[in-house]
Amino acid sequence: MELSGATIRERRKEDHMTQQELADLVGISREHLQRIEAEKKQASDKLLEKISFFLDLYRPDAGLEILLDYCRIRFLSTDIKHILEDILGIKLKYMIRENHALYGYSAQYLMGDVVVMCSDDEKMGCLLELKGKGCRQFEIFLNAQRRTWFDFFRQVEVERGVYKRIDIAINDRAGWLDIACLADKCRKEEYSTVFRSYHNYESGELIRAREERRKEMGNTLYLGSMRSEIYFCIYEKDYEQYVKTGQEIEDADVKNRFEIRLKDDRATHAVEDLLDYEDPARTAFGIINRYVTFLTPKAGEEDITKWDIDPMWARFIGEEDRQLKLTDAPEPYTLERTLNWIRRQVAPSFKMLHQLAEIRGEADLLDRMIDEAKLSPQHKKLLKQQQTEVREMLAEKFAGLGIRVDPDTGEIVEM
Repeated sequence: MELSGATIRERRKEDHMTQQELADLVGISREHLQRIEAEKKQASDKLLEKISFFLDLYRPDAGLEILLDYCRIRFLSTDIKHILEDILGIKLKYMIRENHALYGYSAQYLMGDVVVMCSDDEKMGCLLELKGKGCRQFEIFLNAQRRTWFDFFRQVEVERGVYKRIDIAINDRAGWLDIACLADKCRKEEYSTVFRSYHNYESGELIRAREERRKEMGNTLYLGSMRSEIYFCIYEKDYEQYVKTGQEIEDADVKNRFEIRLKDDRATHAVEDLLDYEDPARTAFGIINRYVTFLTPKAGEEDITKWDIDPMWARFIGEEDRQLKLTDAPEPYTLERTLNWIRRQVAPSFKMLHQLAEIRGEADLLDRMIDEAKLSPQHKKLLKQQQTEVREMLAEKFAGLGIRVDPDTGEIVEM
């Protein structure tokens, strides 16, 4: 492995790490590392791999990414076509209409997990709701339109949209955060916060009825009340993926997730900050810093203001000038969840019917049932969505850009 001593020294200093700290991490003496950096001693490939691993792991921005994970916005207009085509940029004719919705709305239009609810009541207007998958799927359309989240939010401002909830998520890919340790610090009151409460739930515990992913989330720490305009949710993302997909925890790309959940005025202020600076790290870590700091007690010192910031927490928070872009992780809408549900809930019944048909001498029973079945308008629209390229579903004002979006990855493959 090629990694010169000069490069090791340069990267270590960029990471604000002392020789002793790096030496302790890789299991050698400081003098040994000093000789390697001075290129007076050649390190083995195995040792160089270990040094490279820890330099990457503790790089200020390595292993962290910021993304929008929930978006709920109310628009004053009741014109659903205007909301879909002029703001979201999706043609109305490709959306599936359902005559029911949440939050008191009478109907909703769907494109996978992109949901727009509508009402004839001018006081309610239309409501856009994008959960995690909805955000990822909407990014496919933003890519195709050559727009960013910043562009979209600026258009929301023009439309005088009202932010009801915005979630900013920080993915910890390197495993910097030890949630059990943070929860223990909460119990010992080794932290400074303006929040009045915290709740910690072990992996597998039933969290709360209103937490939709409660059965999937691992060790989880809530800071603040879920009823307030701002609270934090920190949980083991690798455990969530293990429960969802069976993926081994050690193979998970994201170890932990820190979610900043903002409502009403807090959501509005966060978006304003994002638009003013276009610096998601400044916005996200600025909010966290204002609300909580984890500390390491000093022996014999009772004044908490004189305690040091916990090293793990300091590394996660990072420097004021850290650079992290808003991650774009488009994910195409597929019928995989529906197919999985059919495999679990419907396929056993199909198998039973198939065997029953053979016993009765009607081997073609299932085929006849399928042939006789009638597809609803929603079924036909769903098939149309799956057969149509994103470019064709763009509203007129965003069409004709000469680009194509890969239906499997959501990335622009032709400009």
